[in-house]
Amino acid sequence: MSKRTKTIFLGLCIIGSFFIYCVYYYSNMIKNAPFRYSDFEYISIQYGVPDSMLNSYNSASQQYQYLNRDNEVVEKKLKLTDDDLLFLHRKAMEMGFWNVDDDMTTPRTDSLEGRNVPRYVLEYKYKEKGKTVILDADYSGNQKMKDAAKTTIEKVLEMINIANAR
Repeated sequence: MSKRTKTIFLGLCIIGSFFIYCVYYYSNMIKNAPFRYSDFEYISIQYGVPDSMLNSYNSASQQYQYLNRDNEVVEKKLKLTDDDLLFLHRKAMEMGFWNVDDDMTTPRTDSLEGRNVPRYVLEYKYKEKGKTVILDADYSGNQKMKDAAKTTIEKVLEMINIANAR
């Protein structure tokens, strides 16, 4: 064999071995992921002031309820497509939603304190697991966790608004 053939053979052996290892490692990691889209059941969100969470959506029942500008509660059926739900699942993974705290509410000393602060309850439900996060808009805890939860909630609300406009 020539020197060039030996170099190509050695390079292919190293790169090929690395490629096979990566495929094996990441395929097992994806297969055993705790939140797989194939196990996805529904997304549920409620938001409003803590006393009355009038705005809500559940993708399983397709029930959408919101308060319009005239302070009337509107109820309707709203279906998110599989692509919409897949986008929201991937966005939650990207933002690290699975790692945020479940309770991100601000402790209150008085029942009147924080009455008008918006609260969000977002739930991703899978066959064996689920993740529910409660977030107050004025939460003063870990900023990275708050941003991850807030961005995920914003994307869910944005997708609901897009589907409602269709």
